[in-house]
Amino acid sequence: MSRRMDRVNELLKREISSVLQREFEWEGSLVTINAVDVSQDLKDAKVYVGVLGGREEKVISRLNDQHGFIQGRVMRRVVLKNTPVLRFVGDQSVERGVDIVTLLDEVADLPTAPPVEEEGGEGPPAEDR
Repeated sequence: MSRRMDRVNELLKREISSVLQREFEWEGSLVTINAVDVSQDLKDAKVYVGVLGGREEKVISRLNDQHGFIQGRVMRRVVLKNTPVLRFVGDQSVERGVDIVTLLDEVADLPTAPPVEEEGGEGPPAEDR
């Protein structure tokens, strides 16, 4: 992906996050914009939304229902050749990250085998001498 597209994606991510923070209440859920992927022709944008606290389907549905309002607010601040149509999709990367950390903690708590003592006494193995 080109540097320009990376900058456009990041700019849209920040602006959409700002709109969601100012204009929407989520009642017990934490809603984050994890990434934005704009098509090369700037006509479509896939917005990856992370939802902590449940009700992901409800949040995604509400965002897709309100995509025109969100687009309007974002495009007042971001001037592009085309206004991309925003499509919101769930992003489970945060949940997967939490699951991985939990698994790593469980592995760290497992008993470990005692260290194996080398045969032959002192010094490094013959190959290393």
